[in-house]
Amino acid sequence: MTRIKSGTAFTIFILFMSVALSTPIVCAQTKVEGVIKGRDGSKIVLQTADSPKLIVLLTDGTDVGQVQGLLKARKKKMSMAALVPGLPIKVEGTYDAQNQLVAETVRFKGNDLEQAQAIQAGLHETKVQAQQNTEELERQNAELKAHNEALTEQQKQIDANKAAIAANTARFGQLDDYYIWDEVTVLFGNGKVKVEPQYIPQLIALAEKAKTVNGYLIQVKGYASASGSASLNQMLSEDRANNVTNILLQQGHVPLTNTLAPGAMGESRQVEKDKTADSEAANRRVVVRVLQNKGIAGIM
Repeated sequence: MTRIKSGTAFTIFILFMSVALSTPIVCAQTKVEGVIKGRDGSKIVLQTADSPKLIVLLTDGTDVGQVQGLLKARKKKMSMAALVPGLPIKVEGTYDAQNQLVAETVRFKGNDLEQAQAIQAGLHETKVQAQQNTEELERQNAELKAHNEALTEQQKQIDANKAAIAANTARFGQLDDYYIWDEVTVLFGNGKVKVEPQYIPQLIALAEKAKTVNGYLIQVKGYASASGSASLNQMLSEDRANNVTNILLQQGHVPLTNTLAPGAMGESRQVEKDKTADSEAANRRVVVRVLQNKGIAGIM
């Protein structure tokens, strides 16, 4: 009788282990905090305290929101386009088989988004200054070569300057960590926000070119002239940027995950400082750029 009971217990143990091993393991929820270092469409490279290159995957179901209020208890739903490089975020989700975090929720603070967008806007100024520096170096090299061609020491100086130009171009010939593949400027009438028909083919052509670039992102920045109130100009620049973005999304068929949040720059970065009609017209603009992160080839 004892043998029968022991055999029965052993059989039950074997059946229990078989069921346990065949039952799928439920993945635990994970929460991480970090700073966005790069975007490749729906794929984010996140730098955290534990990992400099954590891959976070966005899906159609990812809930993106901006926390608000004194206690950060309220949430404003946001577009994935707001997830720009330099933005600190909190992500909750589960890891897939490739150890990539599939995001269910992404949260960030409003002031963090403003700072990240300001950094992105300031990068263009850096590029312009770098170009001026490069042109100055080239001018100095030309003078040195013209006057000191036969002298060995001066020739060495020329070579050193050439190397400085190459290093300068490599550093500043890009928009921070991004290559600029294409650019279109859309001009607007005074107080106008509607995109004129002649610009639509240019925007669609830019969208088609962008799709040939691996891991591309499209950046849209709206500006206004300095005439009128600053608040009105800020609103005009925002509406202009949004209208151009809608054309790229609806007629250019650019995926939302490949667009950065439209930037409203208001009266900042005036192309021309005087108040002539031509200068004012040049400042009423939206600049659209096709960007590619330098680290996309090897995903950083």
